[in-house]
Amino acid sequence: MKVLAYLDPGSGSMLLQMLLGGIAGVVVSIKMFGKRVFRVLTFWKNHDDEPAETAGQQKHEPEKEAVKETV
Repeated sequence: MKVLAYLDPGSGSMLLQMLLGGIAGVVVSIKMFGKRVFRVLTFWKNHDDEPAETAGQQKHEPEKEAVKETV
């Protein structure tokens, strides 16, 4: 049986790009939603001692600094 299929460099680089893109997508998803998924999967533990750190809940209060005037 004669096989007439081959992988040229373009096909190999496309497969590598798909693999690396998939890995990058999984890493970004875990970074963004990892804590939420972990909390759902470990529902039997008490997570009240951990502070909720979401973008909307953080308050940033600017520090008051003394303004010094030079003469």
